[in-house]
Amino acid sequence: MLNAIIIDDEERSRNLLEGVLNKYIPEVSVLAKCEDVPSGVLAINEHKPDVVFLDIEMPKYSGFQLLEFFQNLTFEIIFVTAYSEYAIKAFEVSAIDYILKPIQIDKLENAVEKLKNKKLASMHDRMENLKANLKSDSISRIALPVSDGLVFIEVNDISFLEADGAYTKVNLKNGSNMLISKKLRYFEDLLIDREQFYRIHRSYIININYIKKYSRAEGYLTLDNQTSVRIARDKKSEFEAYIADIRL
Repeated sequence: MLNAIIIDDEERSRNLLEGVLNKYIPEVSVLAKCEDVPSGVLAINEHKPDVVFLDIEMPKYSGFQLLEFFQNLTFEIIFVTAYSEYAIKAFEVSAIDYILKPIQIDKLENAVEKLKNKKLASMHDRMENLKANLKSDSISRIALPVSDGLVFIEVNDISFLEADGAYTKVNLKNGSNMLISKKLRYFEDLLIDREQFYRIHRSYIININYIKKYSRAEGYLTLDNQTSVRIARDKKSEFEAYIADIRL
C-alpha cells in the first residue's frame, strides 16, 4: 500500500484525483487532501506519505516551493498539472513523474507503477536537478534511464546521439556510450533550445562543439574522438549555413 497526500488549490481537482485513485488504483491510499502548500507541509509532517500528488500553480506558494520547506525529502512527488510544455520537459529530464490535466488513467497507472519500483535515484538529486533546470533558460543536466536506475549527465558532455530502432545510443565525450530506451526524436525535442545540437541525418544528432573536421566532398564529419558521422545529402547545404551562423 502506498500512502499519498494530494495538494491542489481546486477542490474539484482534489476530489477527482482521489476518486480516480480509489476506483482504478486502490493500492494508493489518500491520507489527506490540502488546498495549498502550507497545509500540505503540515499534512506531510503528520502522515509521512510515500508520495505527494502536487499541483504547481497555486495561490501564495507554487508547488515548486514545497521543496523549500524540507531539508531532506522522504517522499516521492508526482506533479498533476496543466503547466507549460517547458516545465513538463524539465520534469521528464529530472526523472520526476507528472500527469497532465485532465487526468488520463493510463498515465496515472504508469506513474504509480514507477513508484512501486522505486527508487531509481535519490529524490534529493532529482529535485536539485529539476530546480536547476527550471532556473535556467535551457536544460543543463538530464537523467538517462538505465537498467539499474538513472545516470545523470551534463548535456555538454554529449558528443553525438545515434538512432537504434526504438532506442538511442548516447555517446559521451569520454568515449563511453549508453543505449537508452528513447527514440532519437525524444532527444531532438529535448535539446531543441541547445543550438550546438544539430540533426544531420535521420539517425544522428551531433554536438557541433565536438566536430574536428568536415569533409564536404565526402559528406562526413569527424569528431574529436575520431568517430566519423555521415551527413544526409539533403542536409549538407542547410548544415553549412547553420554552422556559419552559429556562435559556439
